[in-house]
Amino acid sequence: MRLIHNMSSIAEYSPVESSVPNRVIKMAVIGGSGVGKTALVVRFLTRRFIGDYERNAGNLYSREVQVDAEQVTIQVQDTPGVEMTDNGINLPDHVTCSIKWADAVVLVYSVTDRRSFDLIEQLHQQVVRTGGANMPPVILLANKADLLHLRQVDAQQGPMLAETLGCSFYEVSASEDYSQVHKAFHRLCCQLAKQPAPASNSTSAATEKRRSPLIPRPKSPNIQDLKRRFKQALSAKVRTVTSV
Repeated sequence: MRLIHNMSSIAEYSPVESSVPNRVIKMAVIGGSGVGKTALVVRFLTRRFIGDYERNAGNLYSREVQVDAEQVTIQVQDTPGVEMTDNGINLPDHVTCSIKWADAVVLVYSVTDRRSFDLIEQLHQQVVRTGGANMPPVILLANKADLLHLRQVDAQQGPMLAETLGCSFYEVSASEDYSQVHKAFHRLCCQLAKQPAPASNSTSAATEKRRSPLIPRPKSPNIQDLKRRFKQALSAKVRTVTSV
C-alpha cells in the first residue's frame, strides 16, 4: 500500500505510471533509548500510534508523499538508541552511517528523561563533525509532552537549546497529537524539497550511497507488521475490558 501525504491528511494513493522517478528525501531520526523515535516515525507516516515496539534495530521506512504539489519519496531511517557512558556517548556505527546518508537529521529527546536531553548537544556535535561542509539540516523534537506529571525537562529548555544549536524546535506528543508531529516533519520535508535536486550525473553515486550495507533497503513488511501489531494492541484492549 502506498500513501500520499499532504498538509492535512494521509490518503490512499494509486501510483501513476511514469518514466521519471520521484525525488527521494532522506531523513535520519536520532536520540536516546526509549524517547519514542519509532513512534514518531510511524505516527508521521501512517497517523497511527502503537505504544509497544520491539527493540529498535534500525528500520528504514519509505512512503510516497506529496509536498507542495510535488510527488516525492520519503525515506526515514530509524536508528538504535544512543547511550551515555562515563567516556561520553556510545554511538553505534549504524547511527554514524545514517548521518552520512541523510539529507536531514531529526534529533529527539523525551521531556520525561533528563539524560536524553543531555545527549542532544553531543549528538548535534557528532552531526556537525560527520556532515562537515555538507552538514544536513537539523530539527529538534521534544517528545512525550502529554506526560506532564513525569516531566524532567522544563518547557523553556528545549527552545533555548535549539536556539544555541541553530535549529528549529517542536514539542510534541506522538501518542496524543498527530498534528504537531505532522507539522514538524512536513516543514522539514518542504525545506528539503526547495533545495536543488541532485545532478543527474550523481545518480549512480547516490544509488550506491543508498545501497550502503549499513543502511538497509526499505522493507515493505514493515508497515504490514505495524498494522498487525496495531490490531493486536486493539484486541488486547478489548480483552481487558471484557475481563473486567
